[in-house]
Amino acid sequence: MTAAAPPPPGGTLDLPRLTATRYVQPLREGGTLPAVVDTHGGGLFVAKFRGAGQGAKALVAELVVGLLARAAGLPVPELALIELLPDFGRSEPDPEIQDLLRASEGVNVGLRYLDGAFNFDARAAGDMVSPALAARIVWLDAFTTNPDRTGRNANLLVWDHRLWLIDHGAALYAQHNWPGVDEARTRTPFPLIRDHVLLPLSGSLEEADAELAALFTDERIAAILRLVPDELWEDPALAADFPSAAAARERYGAYLTTRLREPRAFVAEAVEARERRLREPPRPLSSRR
Repeated sequence: MTAAAPPPPGGTLDLPRLTATRYVQPLREGGTLPAVVDTHGGGLFVAKFRGAGQGAKALVAELVVGLLARAAGLPVPELALIELLPDFGRSEPDPEIQDLLRASEGVNVGLRYLDGAFNFDARAAGDMVSPALAARIVWLDAFTTNPDRTGRNANLLVWDHRLWLIDHGAALYAQHNWPGVDEARTRTPFPLIRDHVLLPLSGSLEEADAELAALFTDERIAAILRLVPDELWEDPALAADFPSAAAARERYGAYLTTRLREPRAFVAEAVEARERRLREPPRPLSSRR
C-alpha cells in the first residue's frame, strides 16, 4: 500500500481509526520500542505506543505536530489512530514487548509504514530538498519547539524519491510543565533551531513565515486539536493538568495561537541562526548511534 500524500496546504485532514490485528516486528532504533503492525483493512503502520516513554503526551505531540505539518502540505506519512484490543500480541515471546502492549491497550498512534525507506543524509540527498521546503520545515519545527531534527538524528526519511517527516513526539515540550508556561514563556524563541539539519539548506524563512502563519488560523488549529481523541486528552498523564478533554484542547490551542502572535520571536531566532550557520565552515555530520 502506498503512503497517502499530504493534502494541499489548508486542505481537509482526517484521522482514521484502525484496529491492530498483527504485531509484525519491533523497531529498536529508538528507546520507546515502536513497532510495525498490520491493521484491519488499513495495511501496515508504525505504531507509537501509549505505554512507552512519555506516554500519551508524546502521542499528543505526534498527532498535533504531524497534523499541523500535513495541514501545511508538508510530507508526513498518513497518520492514524491504532486501537489495541486486550489480546493483541499476547503470543509475542519478548516479555518487554508483552508489558508494553499491555500498558498500551486502547488508542495509540500510527504512521504509514514506508517499506524500503532510508534515513535522510544531507551530504547524499540534500539536493532533493528545495530551499522553500527546507524553510517551511525549519519554521514548523521552531514553531512547535521540536528538537529532534539534527544532523545526528534528522527524523527524515527518503522514500519514493521524496523526503518524509517522522517522529514528532519530543515537540511541544511546554506540555511537560504547564504551570511554568505563562505568556512570556509561550512567546520565547527556540534556540535549539541552530542545530536543525535543514537550516543551511533553507531559503527565505520570512517567506515561509508569511505563508504558514497565515495558514494556521485559530479555527484551523482548533480543528486539528479536535481530531485528537478524548481518550488521549483524558489519559492520566494529561489529567493531572486538565479536568477535561475540552480544557486540555483549550490550553494547547491557546499556547499555539499565542505563539503565532506577532512579533514571532521564534522566527527571528531562526533567521539569525541561519545567518550564523551560513557563515560557519561546514559541520561534519556524526552518524546516528
